[in-house]
Amino acid sequence: MVIEGVEITSVGLDNFTAQEAQNYLSYVQSQVTTPLKSIQVKMCDDGKVDVSYLAKGEKFERIRRITGYLVGTTDRWNDAKKSEEHERVKHNVLA
Repeated sequence: MVIEGVEITSVGLDNFTAQEAQNYLSYVQSQVTTPLKSIQVKMCDDGKVDVSYLAKGEKFERIRRITGYLVGTTDRWNDAKKSEEHERVKHNVLA
């Protein structure tokens, strides 16, 4: 079922009602600040309920520090500044 744009599914819960789904949605929304995509409520073997959620991805603009400037893109740079960026040493980041 979908409540407030969030898909809520249940596994192993018989007669899962819309009110119960709303309660789980309210609980998860009180715990996280990101917009939600879906919630899964699952009955575990020990009688407890496992609640997991998936957040919606948020768009962001990548900001980089290049040659002393904070930039999102280099499309408005002149040829000299583009050349300076192209010639700089780029380091790989190891995870």
